[in-house]
Amino acid sequence: MLWGKSGLQAAVRMVAVVAMAAALAGCFRPLYAEPPPGAGPGVRDRLAGVEVPPLNLPQGTREARVGQEIRNALMFNLYGTAVGAPPTHKLEMKIRASRVTVIVDPTTGRADNENYGIDASYALKDIITNKIVITGEASSRVSYDIPGQEQRFARSRAFRDAEDRAAKGIAGQINERLASYFASGI
Repeated sequence: MLWGKSGLQAAVRMVAVVAMAAALAGCFRPLYAEPPPGAGPGVRDRLAGVEVPPLNLPQGTREARVGQEIRNALMFNLYGTAVGAPPTHKLEMKIRASRVTVIVDPTTGRADNENYGIDASYALKDIITNKIVITGEASSRVSYDIPGQEQRFARSRAFRDAEDRAAKGIAGQINERLASYFASGI
């Protein structure tokens, strides 16, 4: 016998796996796919109905700029433009920022590497009932190098880039949570 007992068992297992995969192939639908006719609005249409009001932060501060960056990135993720559909839900957010020196140059005592972080808490309210439907938290930590101790403008720019990257990370996490809520209702 050419296959042997273990070869035959492996072939039977392979046939069973292929049969199960074929049976389940029609069960998968991408998250942002258009819904079937008559199934109601899809995830993309429901995300377009989320209103993102400006964050309540002191004007002219770094946190206000970061809050606006989060809002802009989130609106782009939700709508693809600056304006969505008529609002059905309202997203309320609060953010906290932190900055930690990781590596210090022993000669000069200045920072060589720092971490910047944002912690956000958010709640999605149904506008009609004014009821909170989901709450959550998102956090983002990014690291940035300070290129040369005498280059204070490069340090400032590296810090700003870190703020922008962290803001986009927060917006992405919140967008994913909202999309999963609208897809599953959980």
